[in-house]
Amino acid sequence: MRQSVHDFLGRSPTAHTIARLDLGAGCSVAVWENSHGRVRYDAPENHTFSLYLEGGTGTRRLDAGGISGRPGAVCVMPEGCGSEWEITAPFRFVHLYISDARLRGGFAATHDCDARLMDLHEATFAEDAGLASGLRQLSRAAEDDDPLLAESALATMIGGFARRKLPLRSGLSPHVLRRIDDWIEAHLDGVIHLEDMADLAGLSDFHFHRMFHLARGMTPHAWITERRVGRARHLLRGAMPIAHVAFACGFSSQSHLTRAFRKLAGRTPAEYRALARADM
Repeated sequence: MRQSVHDFLGRSPTAHTIARLDLGAGCSVAVWENSHGRVRYDAPENHTFSLYLEGGTGTRRLDAGGISGRPGAVCVMPEGCGSEWEITAPFRFVHLYISDARLRGGFAATHDCDARLMDLHEATFAEDAGLASGLRQLSRAAEDDDPLLAESALATMIGGFARRKLPLRSGLSPHVLRRIDDWIEAHLDGVIHLEDMADLAGLSDFHFHRMFHLARGMTPHAWITERRVGRARHLLRGAMPIAHVAFACGFSSQSHLTRAFRKLAGRTPAEYRALARADM
């Protein structure tokens, strides 16, 4: 079983978690303090974004020529990219851990484009004002246990990602994707069948499933569930009973909504509603 950067770091006797916030669906934020030692990340799962909040000059990346960090430095460690670090002085930093499906799906939805156009490169101790600002917000969200702030910060970060200019020889065209998304939105309160979406694209069920996964970074079922939970987030800010929210979003029951919502948002609909009302 592959391990995340959080798993590797958690085994260090000198690294301590100050705050942690679960955002569901393979996404979480952790604020750490570390002082001395070495840590090696061997082909970790999930993408990791890091910002040095305090200190960092005593932190070196050994497999990149021994370059040293500093306050405000940003690191991007794409999934599967190994690295080795030495720490000789105390520092505080925040990590965002996010699955490839969550990141690419969010990028595709935010930019209304093919997920493969997301421009994500490894970076060590970079200057990136957009990423730094989003990661600082995520740090505050973790320390304050504020998932709504975290959701906003994550959406802003993903919205700032650049798009690559590259020809795509397979997948679904932008106008077909838009037609499918519009159809999904119009039928979100009912049962959605794969064959209905495949017909819209003029493809077989199998071919459509494969092409959709390429274009959106996740399966049609996962994409639709994300859309259903997204609508539920919006409705939970109002007064509609949770059972009615479930049916308005195409879930078969309140318990079905609760299971999906907890998996994707890291908390139950009732907990989310309470947080949203306290934030008003």
